[in-house]
Amino acid sequence: MSNLAVPPKFIFHTTFLLITAFTVQAKVSQAQVFEPICQVSISSGFCKKESPSTGLLVPQVPEPSVYQASDFSTFERPFSVNSLWNIRPRQVAFGNVVIPESTYYPMVGTGKYSSRAFLASPNDASVTVYPPAGSMGVWDPDAEMNRASVTIPHWPAETVPASGTDGHADIVDVESGIIHSFWQLRNTDGRWTAVQYAWSRLDGRGWGDGVHYFQGARAAGIPPMAGLIRKHEINDGASQYNHALSMSLTYNGMSEYEQYVFPATSGDRTWKDNTGRIPTGALMMLPPTFDATKISNLDLRKVVNTLKTYGAYVVDRNVGTPFYIYVENGSDFNLHKGGWNSAVANDLQRIRAALRQVTYARDWVNSQGEAVASLAPLNMASMRGPWRPIVQGETFPVFESALQSVVFGPTNKAYTAESSSDRAISRVKWAKPVKGRLYEFRVEASNGGRAYLRYWGGGVQQFHSRALSNGETYRFRWPTVDGASILGVVSGIGEKTVIRAILNEVPE
Repeated sequence: MSNLAVPPKFIFHTTFLLITAFTVQAKVSQAQVFEPICQVSISSGFCKKESPSTGLLVPQVPEPSVYQASDFSTFERPFSVNSLWNIRPRQVAFGNVVIPESTYYPMVGTGKYSSRAFLASPNDASVTVYPPAGSMGVWDPDAEMNRASVTIPHWPAETVPASGTDGHADIVDVESGIIHSFWQLRNTDGRWTAVQYAWSRLDGRGWGDGVHYFQGARAAGIPPMAGLIRKHEINDGASQYNHALSMSLTYNGMSEYEQYVFPATSGDRTWKDNTGRIPTGALMMLPPTFDATKISNLDLRKVVNTLKTYGAYVVDRNVGTPFYIYVENGSDFNLHKGGWNSAVANDLQRIRAALRQVTYARDWVNSQGEAVASLAPLNMASMRGPWRPIVQGETFPVFESALQSVVFGPTNKAYTAESSSDRAISRVKWAKPVKGRLYEFRVEASNGGRAYLRYWGGGVQQFHSRALSNGETYRFRWPTVDGASILGVVSGIGEKTVIRAILNEVPE
């Protein structure tokens, strides 16, 4: 059950990396916090710490996948072939924390807090989604603003949100390559409303990054279809699902010390109400010694085999269920067909007791059997603003979420604007620049636009990239003194100017 990504008081009225910063699993006092077991390299995703001295476990090897590389980034197989959803570790270390029992038995299934993906056709008409009555707008967490409405160009007629209070639904527009993700979506007498809207690339990593940090309706900042057991997979003849699964834990399992860890970029805003040890973003797996052949229910055995190979990421929090692995609504998946099945319930408890958080992983491989050495570096420069003109009263740009860029309208001269708030650089805790490391600042701009980055700290300007044109780069080491980052943009002259700045760590 997700919570709104941003508290209502901040709403204003307006018209893949390969290794995670997992948290230490030892018992700690209330005064302590969990620290990452290793330092994540933003450029490659590999852990910079040596392997644990206790040795690594080798997860179960899945049967060969029937899917080809061309099957990915599609409605049936979302995200890149090298997305963390679609790759698995070949060596892991586990923590010791056990998911505790709670009010109900663990669950694998559909339900009012699960979701469904809907495929948009180019022939589908557009639909405008409005805010609920009495609210200030549809919250857009990427733009960090309330929108008077959101128009989706192609809306499937069969769209039905989940019936729970979260009201999840994902609409996949293959033509544009976008997943439109809604929270608290409702249809009242033909009028569609939603509390929150976010979007994700169908061919992307399936997780947020330091800049586009909120890409879906789950608390982890991802679309609910990520990790979802899909209808077409349930009876496909495979002995496991060929991707990581998504799960939620309840309050006594979720961490009270960490809101989220990599690859998650967000978590429930009331995370301090938790009393457990496992954070949003954690990868949970069953040990290779867990005997799947003792699971008599074949649907559950397939899930167990997946938990031994790909695992499941914690993406949300629920109320009272130790773990809930999500299955797509509208499917006939039911572990208790014909009534309550005590054997299945007991097996679910055995799975709960055996699941462990992965605290170290390496040697990742995709479903094609190809080793995955690294993914594209993550951008840490945000164009979100707010922007202010250098000369008071002059033109300043507008942030466009779909472009992850700022846009100046037609201009008769070059205008300069700056973003000097803490939003100019990533605020995701595992995706922030690290003092002393080497970085590259690069600019993508149309119509002669330019951008620059400067840093003021210790009473002096630590660096200034100068205004760079399209394709130009500037390398520097992040200052060792605390200070403020200032991102600037300069428009071209004439037609509209689109500007995007990119800040990446440079491997050394």
